[in-house]
Amino acid sequence: MKISRLLSASICLTALAWGQGLDPKKLLQPPTDTWPSYNGDYSGRRYSTLKQINSTNVGNMTLAWNYRMNFGGPAPGGGTMKATPLMVNGVLYFSAPDHAWAVDARTGRQLWHYEWKSKGGIHIGSRGVAIYRDWLYFETPDNYLICLNAKDGTERWHTAIGDVRLEYFSTPAPMVIGNHIIVGTGGDSLDVPGYLEARDPETGKVQWHWNTTPRPGEPGAETWPNKDAMEHGGGMTWLPGTYDPELNLYYLGTGNPNPVWAGQGRKGDNLYTCSIVALNPDTGKMVWYFQASPHDTHDWDAIQTPVLIDGVIDGKPRKLVAQASRNGYYFLLDRTNGKQIVSEPYIKLNWSKGLDKRGQPIPDPEKDPKPEGILSMPSASGGTNWAPPSFSPQSGLFYVSGTENYSLLFLTDTEEKPEGFAGKETNLWSKASVKALDYKTGKVKWMHEFPGLGGGNFGVLSTVGNLMFTGDQYNNFIAFDATAGGILWHSRLGGTVANGPISYELDGKQYVVVGAGDSIYAFALNR
Repeated sequence: MKISRLLSASICLTALAWGQGLDPKKLLQPPTDTWPSYNGDYSGRRYSTLKQINSTNVGNMTLAWNYRMNFGGPAPGGGTMKATPLMVNGVLYFSAPDHAWAVDARTGRQLWHYEWKSKGGIHIGSRGVAIYRDWLYFETPDNYLICLNAKDGTERWHTAIGDVRLEYFSTPAPMVIGNHIIVGTGGDSLDVPGYLEARDPETGKVQWHWNTTPRPGEPGAETWPNKDAMEHGGGMTWLPGTYDPELNLYYLGTGNPNPVWAGQGRKGDNLYTCSIVALNPDTGKMVWYFQASPHDTHDWDAIQTPVLIDGVIDGKPRKLVAQASRNGYYFLLDRTNGKQIVSEPYIKLNWSKGLDKRGQPIPDPEKDPKPEGILSMPSASGGTNWAPPSFSPQSGLFYVSGTENYSLLFLTDTEEKPEGFAGKETNLWSKASVKALDYKTGKVKWMHEFPGLGGGNFGVLSTVGNLMFTGDQYNNFIAFDATAGGILWHSRLGGTVANGPISYELDGKQYVVVGAGDSIYAFALNR
């Protein structure tokens, strides 16, 4: 492990604040002078109540500083920034595979850098860090949970959360709820089971373990043909979820079943893969579920952020959870019990025969991959992917990076018991866009199609200043009118925006910060 530090007078002043740690109350408030978790707060809305930068003056926004990730050697995973930075006490914390950094949130000056000596794993990205008191947590591709001192980046401890020999690899940002550090893992190729765990923040020891697929005799086991299928059935936990402290429920989207693209060896709905689930974060017990893609054969995991909305339906206040799912459907549920309110396509799709009595899509078996190929709408990359959406209570709109696309899917393993990636895909056409959906209906209120062909996967931030920020496939960072959808400002960056932008205020100045390529960019008004 290597730590590099830049010492200066400004760093020493900044360091005075570090001893304060994170005030737990900040996790329950809209983010203003902090951005303390992956989505800014527990709701998943990625909505800022700051309005110094707004639709009338965003044209005056200029680059305040930028920071290029210093790996001290070859960049893992191509060096692409996929993390959401956290900002606490004037310091930004973020990660890449095997690396974590702290930089001054006012200037972009590096404060410290930590490097983990990896034992392997697939280095496709790291979604970010979590903070608890004075300690940071992040996951590595070889499946370790690392705990660092936020003050100087020194390691406190590390503990294994998965076995790299089974081709698990860990990309999620951990999530802090009370005294629980909630961690997930990924992995597709060896048909391993998915799970979620809560770890003790002091020691890293397991507090509870929840399997995303049942075991014989448990509820949901009847949706699998046998023990072997459910124990190798996937359902990875790729991203952090959201949390309602009043209900004490943690909402999580689960991954696709394995083998990928081949369903003949796992007949049934394959619970609880491709589902939105509500868990008790103190025990790991599941309270309810809703399956977005029963018996998925298209690699359409349902890990997209379940966004918590306090709204009005049929004249009555409701506690809601919404997801724009990878399969092309927008779902709106009652988050107290998982009952469906809306199931509405937000892109063109051809795989569903309609909805069942729970409001879950009914797959059309004729659209399962076949040796001769089938036309799939959307393609395996989905109508959206992992990049986070946003919801604005001000506009009532749910913003999502969406791609109209279709492809040919082929089944390559026709055995009764297929394994791993049992198919392949030929992409035919895709067009990237950003869409604003009426949260009550799922209907598209406005959309902007980006020029040219090609898909996109860009995170979103909305603000009370009537702004929506996102990126495009041409490395632009863009500010839209959140209500009407027109472009108000843009800036060309050194890479494509992946994870969502954040916003915070320090010393009376609002910053909008975004990761793109191998760098972080901070923008503010030019006054």
